Amino acid sequence: MKPVEIVQGTSPIILGQPHSGTYVPDHIYANLNQTGRKLIDTDWHIPKLYEGLAENVSIVRANFSRYVIDANRDPSGTSLYPGQNTTELVPLTTFDNQPIWNKPPGKEDIAHRLSNFHCVYHQALQAEIDRVKGIHGMAVLYDCHSIRSEIPFLFDDKLPDFNIGDNSGRSCDMHITKIVEEACRQFPNYRTVVNGRFKGGWTTRHYGRPENNVHAIQMELAQHCYLVSEQWPFTYAADKASEFRKVLALIFAQLTPAFLFNFKESQNESRS
Repeated sequence: MKPVEIVQGTSPIILGQPHSGTYVPDHIYANLNQTGRKLIDTDWHIPKLYEGLAENVSIVRANFSRYVIDANRDPSGTSLYPGQNTTELVPLTTFDNQPIWNKPPGKEDIAHRLSNFHCVYHQALQAEIDRVKGIHGMAVLYDCHSIRSEIPFLFDDKLPDFNIGDNSGRSCDMHITKIVEEACRQFPNYRTVVNGRFKGGWTTRHYGRPENNVHAIQMELAQHCYLVSEQWPFTYAADKASEFRKVLALIFAQLTPAFLFNFKESQNESRS
């Protein structure tokens, strides 16, 4: 299986999907324990959830599991959230702090995964950002994520349904973030937060350069909103997902190419 799938669109918007993959090479799978083999920390069904919601968007999707290597972590291994519980570049445990390996991967193994999976994903993502920006003069990287809503090891209480992150305003212009937030808040049955527990991972922080017309925003969704339950086998709930997708559809309707074009022009005028 190819480690990365790329769909090239004509819109300024790119959907990054670093955690929805479940592919694990046989030699790596053999060393996962029974807990690890369930891949419970996958961003389950993200491609299906976003399918058909936005016309002409580009998609860069990691087919490999985050247990192989986490495509949304700093390749240097630096923690995204110093002082808070999190998982590593190559996770050693689940989000519940349960070990996933019979034998933890060594330095050479991690270096191999970095070269053959992590780097391949980010080379594809950078190339797509460059291509889209070359067409439109700007790019908006919308990083798609989901997570179980209750994980005491990572956060207290129950996670809001829509968790928007722009690295505290540094990775995306506030007008674009506001469009996404206001679309979510038009559905009061769901809870929304901006820059809460999840402010954006390495992808958001690495690529988001509003001053260079590259905007990156992360959307972390609570899985209970579209799954039958947040337990194995993490089954997609079509009825719940249908309602949930209405919010996502509104986000992309608001982030139309016309809006983004006018936004880019206004930004250029303000800088001239």
